[in-house]
This record gives sequence, C-alpha cells and structure tokens, in this order.
Amino acid sequence: MAGIALLLDLWRKNHINLSTSGLHSSPTFHSSSFFSASAAATAASFAAGTTFYSRAFFGSPVAHCDAGAALSEDFVSTTQSAPWRINSYDALRYSTKQYNVELKPLFSAFELRSFTMTSIRSLLMFYLPLLEPRAEMEDDDDFLEDNGERQVDLVVPFKKSVKQIIRETSVVTTRRILERIAVHYVSQRMAWKLLKDVPRSATRKAGRKLPTLVYSFSVSRTTFRGHMLGVAASWLVQVGIELYRFFNSIFKSKDEDNDNDVDKTKQVGLLGQKVFIASVRCSSSLIFASIGAGIGATIVRPSLGQWIGCAAGDLAGPIIVAFCADQVFKVNL
Repeated sequence: MAGIALLLDLWRKNHINLSTSGLHSSPTFHSSSFFSASAAATAASFAAGTTFYSRAFFGSPVAHCDAGAALSEDFVSTTQSAPWRINSYDALRYSTKQYNVELKPLFSAFELRSFTMTSIRSLLMFYLPLLEPRAEMEDDDDFLEDNGERQVDLVVPFKKSVKQIIRETSVVTTRRILERIAVHYVSQRMAWKLLKDVPRSATRKAGRKLPTLVYSFSVSRTTFRGHMLGVAASWLVQVGIELYRFFNSIFKSKDEDNDNDVDKTKQVGLLGQKVFIASVRCSSSLIFASIGAGIGATIVRPSLGQWIGCAAGDLAGPIIVAFCADQVFKVNL
C-alpha cells in the first residue's frame, strides 16, 4: 500500500508541474521518462518490502535473496558441520582393519598348569601299558609262583616319559619362536591369521549364519592356518632329533676302530628317509586336523567341535596315511 500511495503522489506532482509550465510537446517525453524511472524505483521499493511469496507472484528476479533472512544459527552450524560428519563417516566406513596380534609368553610351556598337564600325560602314556601284563598275571593261577621271578621295570618308562616331556616342551617353545618370527617378517594380516584363536573364530563364523558347506570350509581353512606353526614346530623338533642322532653316530664311528666304521652313505640315506617320513606325517596331521575341525564344528558346538575335530584329525591323520601307504605302495611309514 505504501508503494501505491507513493506512486500516486509522484504522478500528481508531475501532473501539476506539466500544467503550470505550459509546455506540451517536449515535457511529455520527459514526464514519461520520469514516470518510468519513478515507477521502476517504486516497484523496486515495493518489491523490497514484500514477502517471498508476493515476489514470486510479481515475478521478482531477486526473490531468492530473501532466503538468507530465514536461516537460523542451528541451520548454519549444521551446514558447516556437514562436511566433517561426511568425512568422519567415510573414515569409519573405509578405514583399514586393525589386526591385534597377541603373543603368548616365550616359555609358556614351563608354566605350572601347562607343565603339569604335559608331565601327567607323558607319565600315563608309558606307565598305563604296564598294567595290562599285571592284570593278566593276576588272573593266572600261577601268579604267586611267577611273581618272584618276573619283575616290572619302572625305570625305562620313566626315562621315556622324561624324553616325551622334553620333546613336547621343545615343540611348544619352538612354536613361540616361530610366532615371533612371523610377527617380525610377515605382514600384520598374515601374522594375525597364523596366531588366530581358532575355536573363538569358529564361534564368530557360526554367528554369521553361513551355509553348512561354506562354514565347514571356512573353519577348515582357518584351522589350517592356525595349526600350521604348531605342525612346523613339531617337524623341526623331529628333524632336529634325527640330525642329532645322525651326527652322534658319525662321531662315535670315528672314535671306534675301522672294522666298526659305519657307512656314511647308508647313514645319509637313512636320515633322508626319516626326514621324509616326518614330513609326510606332519603334512597328513595338518590336513586331517583341518578337515576334522571343519566337520566337528559343523556337527557339534563350534568351539568344542573344532577342538575335538582338530585333535582327532591330528591323531588319526598319520595313522591313516601310514595304513594307506602300506596297503597301496608297500611302504612302511
């Protein structure tokens, strides 16, 4: 309304000036131009005082300039923080995975619990067979007569038990050394896979609701990687023992007479055969342990089934391979 009143006031003053001057031709041109200029100014002032919707109705080309007046501080702060939120989301989405490698103590085999379990297992392994002949002797009618003549030797099983304890602790310690070598000389991702807790990994895979075959294959592959360092440590210990026996026999043969000289070529061939047998046994143990872990995790609970299947495959693998080699290739493993 204020714009219309201003427009009418200007038109009235212009009309009064034209009537008093008495000029009709040329002032008409000036009055029309002045009227056009004043009308444009009035329209601009009118457009400046109107709202966004009225400007859109009148077709104002600067209607969008009014959008900044309705912006609040919250909207401005949100707009300014939008790039940071987008970058942080992308950083969380596309960030590299962190592989946390947890190394066990180097001499963990000599901890109280581990060493006690190893000792009990080794003693039972060599002392339990001694109970079988004694049970047969108790059923015999002539047990009292034979008891004084036949005595059980308890020293030999004890020596074998001590050797078994040394062997198992050496395998565990060698594995801890291989773990540290893997951490320093391979990638962090590969080291994490080699040192992964396989039963816990099987439990996590079970929560993904994978198909049965895919889940079994995934657990078998994880067990193969996680069991690799243990089998490699066992192979190194076995080969080390065979090398010790080989060089010990060589040194003993030098101290004795020439008549008792040992053929070195034959000893080298025997050493190669033992190393080959150890390699076949360890490889079969690793393969069958992986297969058994996948089957056990599918049939039983993931963590318990993986552990049972891995232990069963580790034990049965060399036996199955030795039986097949004996029946097919006539080779005694």
